[in-house]
Amino acid sequence: MISNEMQDSCDDTCQGMEPTAAEIKEAMIDNDTAGALADLFRALSDPTRVKIIYALLHRELCVHDISTALDMGQSAVSHQLRYLRNLRIVKRRKAGKTVFYSLDDDHIEQIFVQTLQHMKHG
Repeated sequence: MISNEMQDSCDDTCQGMEPTAAEIKEAMIDNDTAGALADLFRALSDPTRVKIIYALLHRELCVHDISTALDMGQSAVSHQLRYLRNLRIVKRRKAGKTVFYSLDDDHIEQIFVQTLQHMKHG
């Protein structure tokens, strides 16, 4: 239960703060951007996908190599790669019959490495 004193202070408008709530509201990201960002973090919430991304930090890999590194079936790995590709986290390159996967761009690597460093910092 919130005390009357705390409730009264919560109803007051803060003065002298920059940026103001109105300025923050004006600069707020739109719903589509917020949804896309949530999708990225949702993709990173799965340990298998995290391991795939970690493997791809080192170099471009084919499905077989990823399957071997993760000790998983190729079908399961392909399913996760398709999910990551649809979110533009990984990209693919065909060389004959072989499909190689890599991280989509440097931003994905930076997000992943920074997050990993944060977790190890703890």
